[in-house]
Amino acid sequence: MLRIYNTLARTKQEFVPLTPGEVRMYVCGMTVYDYCHLGHARVLVVFDSVVRWLQTLGYKVTYVRNITDIDDKIIRRALENHEPISKLTDRYIQAMEEDAAALGVARPAFEPRATDCIEDMIAMIRTLLDKNLAYVADNGDVFYAVHHFPDYGKLSGKSLDDLRAGERVEIDGNKRDPLDFVLWKAAKPEEPSWDSPWGKGRPGWHIECSAMSERYLGEHFDIHGGGQDLQFPHHENEIAQSEGAHDHPYVNYWMHNGFVRVDNEKMSKSLGNFFTVREVLARYQPEVVRFFILRAHYRSPLNYSDAHLNDARNALDRLYTTLKNHPAQALLVDWSDDYAARFMNAMNDDFNTPEAIAVLFDLSGEANRSGDPRYASLLMTLGGILGLLQQPPHRYLQHETHSQGGQYTEAEIEHLIQQRLQARKAKNFAEADALRAQLAEAGIILEDGSAGTTWRRQ
Repeated sequence: MLRIYNTLARTKQEFVPLTPGEVRMYVCGMTVYDYCHLGHARVLVVFDSVVRWLQTLGYKVTYVRNITDIDDKIIRRALENHEPISKLTDRYIQAMEEDAAALGVARPAFEPRATDCIEDMIAMIRTLLDKNLAYVADNGDVFYAVHHFPDYGKLSGKSLDDLRAGERVEIDGNKRDPLDFVLWKAAKPEEPSWDSPWGKGRPGWHIECSAMSERYLGEHFDIHGGGQDLQFPHHENEIAQSEGAHDHPYVNYWMHNGFVRVDNEKMSKSLGNFFTVREVLARYQPEVVRFFILRAHYRSPLNYSDAHLNDARNALDRLYTTLKNHPAQALLVDWSDDYAARFMNAMNDDFNTPEAIAVLFDLSGEANRSGDPRYASLLMTLGGILGLLQQPPHRYLQHETHSQGGQYTEAEIEHLIQQRLQARKAKNFAEADALRAQLAEAGIILEDGSAGTTWRRQ
């Protein structure tokens, strides 16, 4: 039975969907004003693995991941670039989709843009105003009145008194309470705006997810996910909006993945340790990055460093080397098999991918010891559930990022191998050894076997 750590309950709970056999899940997506960074990559990969496991369990999953394409940062960046907002957001949406595809992340069922759901947001704000949970300020902004929602703070475990005493809040003289948050921003010169009953303006960030999740999943759904940094205030505010509007629960299970750290420090542009997905993928295969993310439990901090990425690459190499030496094919999993049962138990324990990956290494060892192709086939099949081990082994092992030098193309390597073969035929073993050493110095390892010479990058 699947158990999920529910942030709202602060404990693992048995997963029981609202509709038997179906799961409705919403995850906060990207604000598209720049390239995706490693924190975004973690969200993409973590919840992709959640969807894959839910589907493996037989659930029909409706997965929604939104796109924020109107926001203060987006407006600011477009002005800096002297380009239309739509051109900026379209460019970074395309880049995001390319990064996600490289990491083996499947497209969600729905990926709505905020600007396509403005009417839904206006309708929810109207409901909140009618219920005296919101008010129109003198400057035309619409704010949520936090003190009118008794359950505010239940997700983060913070009381209003604690928040007022300890939290830094935005100073805004138009608010009745410093903790109130904006639902609708009155139009400003040179900013995009939409008509509303309160005048022209644009939505606040928090209302976007409440409205978009309701549009695609209904007023009450199963799982809501996102990064740990969104727990407060964003997800807290979503609860206040949605439950305030409808007077019933909004989400049953809240999931939050941990932060990404770089050499044990929080990733930050100000610290100069900020990495985009594209920068990392220029040095490491996408599957290595996916494997690196899944080796840590999704709720734990993920510490990025070259040493950790290199270790992940070497570990994934071992699994692919097993598949190279023991050809495998996909099979129908017998979940009563000891290895498969351990894999299932790990994933059913709050998506414990590190334990599931440990099973893969045990299968690799068994395949190497026994030579039984069933173990390699199960290794490949279970790996596929995590989005791993689906490349032809030789293609993975020969990828350019496996060589620190990378000065030889595949064609040049094959040419040098043929030169070495000719030298060996001519019994010029000194030249053959020199060619092997030349390739080894560039990180190219030759392996002679009955079927000829194969190669891989170190």
